[in-house]
Amino acid sequence: MTPDEITRHIAQALADVAPEADLGGVDPARPLRAQLDLDSMDFLRVVQGIHRLTGVEIPEADYPRIATLNALVAYLVAGTVRAPG
Repeated sequence: MTPDEITRHIAQALADVAPEADLGGVDPARPLRAQLDLDSMDFLRVVQGIHRLTGVEIPEADYPRIATLNALVAYLVAGTVRAPG
């Protein structure tokens, strides 16, 4: 998947959890949770939605690695390269 495709998937997963959140207004280098006022359960649901949309499983131990939009996109790009199928 391309970074643009992944960003669309992230936006969809986010819209499913927090429809009022606007990914377009996010600074991609700053932590997502703080910018979008996501609590830990919201973030977990976003991660689950991303898994459903991309097939990339994100273990809880990797959550600190995906704190920003830039980091999340890079993580998912790498994950889709490794993912079978």
